Amino acid sequence: MSNVTPFPSQAGQGSGASASQTGFDRLELQRIMDLYGRMVAAGHWRDYAIDMGREAAIFSAFRRAAERPEFRIEKRPSLRHRQGMWALIGEAGHVLKRGADLQNILAPVERRLLKIVSD
Repeated sequence: MSNVTPFPSQAGQGSGASASQTGFDRLELQRIMDLYGRMVAAGHWRDYAIDMGREAAIFSAFRRAAERPEFRIEKRPSLRHRQGMWALIGEAGHVLKRGADLQNILAPVERRLLKIVSD
């Protein structure tokens, strides 16, 4: 019980291995989880998944656990100098918004939340 695994895993970085993992930092995850919590409170989302791989970190939000994610928020640092490292991807797999700032990427979902709450 005394084993502590860093989040995201830092294994292999000190040994010269190139198997680093892309992850969300604390502020990014806090913004995403804040939005997720408000969508859960509005009764729209019920589940989420986080996938942290070598190329990207992905947060997926589900209406129900058994279906495709309604939205995916992807962080791909390799696209930082091209299109921006953040992307909002819809249920059908289309890129809805791409950019360098997480707040701008979350804006369409925030607007949708306002619409859900006002109904």
